[in-house]
Amino acid sequence: MGNIAAGKVALVTGASRGIGREIAEKLAQNGAKVVVNFASNPNKAEEVVNGIKQSGGDAIAVQADISKVTEVEMLFQKTLEAYGQVDILVNNAGIMITKPIAQVTEEDFDSQFAINVKGTFFACQQAAKHMSHNGRIINFSTSVNGAMFPAYSVYAGTKGAVEQFTRQLAKELGPKGITINAIAPGPINTELFSVGKSEEQIKNIVNLNSFGRLGEPEDISGVVLFLTSKESQWMTGQTIRVNGGFV
Repeated sequence: MGNIAAGKVALVTGASRGIGREIAEKLAQNGAKVVVNFASNPNKAEEVVNGIKQSGGDAIAVQADISKVTEVEMLFQKTLEAYGQVDILVNNAGIMITKPIAQVTEEDFDSQFAINVKGTFFACQQAAKHMSHNGRIINFSTSVNGAMFPAYSVYAGTKGAVEQFTRQLAKELGPKGITINAIAPGPINTELFSVGKSEEQIKNIVNLNSFGRLGEPEDISGVVLFLTSKESQWMTGQTIRVNGGFV
């Protein structure tokens, strides 16, 4: 097991599957104690926790709907009760609904902003209150914000807000030695990406990057690991596109 994150406590939102799961596992492999947040699937979350423990790591699962501020507060309290500190926050949880503007409902709009924007902001607020000196916050944006895709307007709008939080909070959190950066993945081979897309659509998207394949969750987790390390201490307020040359 590595030691990049040894002695650190990492809270990863939306960590029961996809990119979040890979990040939780990668941080645990590198010595972090990990809080696996999930919204609605305890079995998947416990599967992640059990896998980490079987590999010699330390993890717990905590259910919380990050679109509700009281639950974000509870998530941090349970983290502190379990481990006494929080050093790394990965705001991975998010939803994506892609529709032409004429078909977007108020519920589509509100649900995406509630989770992607409100959830991320108030998790950052809790981190600012409770995170130890030299903490690390990693937010998630999207490389779609560098392209112009039909039907992604609301989703891209939520991620634009996340990028602005990341920039504006950098100097506010800097005096505590806390860095805050955002990762903007390109198309990644996850359940979230595949929903509602035909094989032809996926093939067309694959052809937009330099390597002719979808990204994999481990393509993202390595960058997260770097951003949690001391080697990244001079990076803050940045959005890093990790997309295989997609844009």
